[in-house]
Parts: sequence; C-alpha cells; structure tokens
Amino acid sequence: MVQIGYTMMTEQAGPRALVDDLVAAERAGFDFSVTSDHYFPWLDSQGHSPYAWSVLGAAAQATSRIPLMTYVTCPTVRYHPAVVAQKAATMQLLSEGRFRLGLGSGENLNEHVVGAGWPAPQVRIDMLEEAVGIIRALFTGDNVNHQGDHFDVSNARLWDLPDDLPPIGIAVSGGRSCALAGRLADLVIATEPKAELLSSFDEHGGRGKPRVGQLPVCYDTDKDAAVARAHDQFRWSVGGWPVNSELPGPSGFAGATQFVTPEDIARQIPCGDDVDDFVEAVRPFVDAGFTEVALVQVGGDQQRPFIEWAEKKLLPALREL
Repeated sequence: MVQIGYTMMTEQAGPRALVDDLVAAERAGFDFSVTSDHYFPWLDSQGHSPYAWSVLGAAAQATSRIPLMTYVTCPTVRYHPAVVAQKAATMQLLSEGRFRLGLGSGENLNEHVVGAGWPAPQVRIDMLEEAVGIIRALFTGDNVNHQGDHFDVSNARLWDLPDDLPPIGIAVSGGRSCALAGRLADLVIATEPKAELLSSFDEHGGRGKPRVGQLPVCYDTDKDAAVARAHDQFRWSVGGWPVNSELPGPSGFAGATQFVTPEDIARQIPCGDDVDDFVEAVRPFVDAGFTEVALVQVGGDQQRPFIEWAEKKLLPALREL
C-alpha cells in the first residue's frame, strides 16, 4: 500500500502555523511528512519562507509519531555539507529516529542569497556527490579532514550522533542524478511520476529502496475558488525542473508564468472536493512504482479544511489504491 504524506510547505505559511498544521495532520492519520527548505517563496502571493530547520526542531517536539523529512535541502551553496550533517544528526536525536535527510542540487531561487554564484547543472551534481560523501563521513563519528574540488573540511567531528543514522534521500530529474541516487542514497525523491526515473535508479543500485513522490492538490468546496488559488500561488510548478532551478527570484517566476491560465493549472492540479479527482491524480505515482506520495495542499490558510476532509474522505479512498 502506498503511504500518503503531508507537506509543510514553508513558502506558504509561517513557522507556528506550519507546526500546528502538522500536529493536525498527524492526528488525522497521514503516514509521514516532508518539509520544503527555502529562503524565498516561488511567488510573492505565497508570502512566507521561515527557516525550515527551526520549524523541524519544533515539529519534532510537537509530534510523537509522524516521520519528518526535508524535501529537499541543498547541501552545497547556502549550507556547507558539514553543517547539514550536524543539523541532520541533531534532528534525528530530537525526533527519536523519525527524521530522513532529503537532499538535492538546489535552486537558484534560494541559493543565490549567499552571493557565491549559481553553478552549471553538471557542476551542481558533482558538488552534491562530494557533499553526500562528506555527510556520510561525518556520520561515522570520526574526525574528518577533506580537501575536495568544491569543499574543504578541517578537523570536523559530530559529537552528538544517533544510534540509527538518518537515511539519506536524493532528488532526481534525469540520468546523472538517478545514477548518483542509486549509488549513494537510501531512498529516491522525485516530483514527477516518471517510471523511467525509478528504472534508472534501480539500474544503479536503488532496487528495493523507498521512492518518494510529491503532488500538489487544492481542496475547496468551491472548485472555482480552488482553481483560482492554485493559479495564484502554484502556477510556477508548470515550468519544469530545468526552468525552476535557474530563475533567481519570485519576480522571475511571475514573468515566466504570465501566460499560464487557470485552465492550464486545473489540468495539472486536482482542484475542488471530488475525491475521485484526487485519487486519479495520485494513481500515476502508484503505477510508476512510488512507495510514498506527499500531498501539498495549496494555500497556507486552507490547511485545516483540507486535513479534516482528508481524514474523513481522501485518506480512506487512497488506502484502496
């Protein structure tokens, strides 16, 4: 049975609301949770972007059962991998073993803020591979010294390590990232239900490992209101990874999506309150071989109605997939 997750989307709600909503999602019966890790929202209309790791620490204390996961953290530009390793180990201790570290090559949207420039895609994959190696080395508890192509580490050691290390997931979108994930990850992450991504992951060593997808949805008893909200806040998602990883700010995403219509969005994101529409949107992930699918309810102020509806109607229907 596919597991259904809840997304704390930091781009659309403040830190206290994110934690409060996760508590409600745990109570409603969601199987796991994921958290975005942004410095900027995609569009100004989303209106938020608190520090994900503080939110995760609070969430670990406010909940008791639901697993937590970054979806995803970029450990190469804004964060040094040695710092990411420390944060992940601490989160695993705070959550008592409920944390998974999801990693990816990042987006210019968030990484440009430290003024280090934005590398080419091929370089970003190389940086990610080196970063994962550093994190794995620090997870051993040994002193780590490293002089690499992209990172230096000088006499670093993690003093607080959990007995069960956090599993590492790697986000994939093409052949190189699938090969990297197959070799180095404990699970794979993708935002599109493409079976070929999972096949490539399997070919490079990923067979039998969890595979986590994510799907935006927009619940509302008024379907027109749902479509309008999804268009206002989530039209950035139609650009695809090659575009979304490169644009430097919300104004760029607004300009790039100025001709996207509400009808375009309604074809990609299930909107309204028809359970069958939502189930059919999840089905491609299940058919492709994903073992987990995290739902993103569009609209920071619309989480509670969605969670209540999901508990009563959507989750039971999805359990039958």
